[in-house]
Amino acid sequence: MIKHEETGNHGAFFFERADIRLAAMTYSRTTPTLVIIDHTDVSEVLKGQGMGRQLLDALVAWARQTGTKVMATCPYALAQFRKDESIRDVFAG
Repeated sequence: MIKHEETGNHGAFFFERADIRLAAMTYSRTTPTLVIIDHTDVSEVLKGQGMGRQLLDALVAWARQTGTKVMATCPYALAQFRKDESIRDVFAG
């Protein structure tokens, strides 16, 4: 299950197993309605299992629910926004 945390201007969507964080997509909040995805990290044990996309999908669902727009400096997230039209409704460019 993907979890979400936000403290101050920083947040993350993440996956843990046995209280060990194995994957995370982090962001910085720039305004009340805009975040910038800055990093995606997936443990070697989960590579190739679609975990990065699951993190992004969770973030996109949250952005839709909260009216948040998303930018990305993270190469993985940016590439996903560029190639998948179905998630661009939250993408701020």
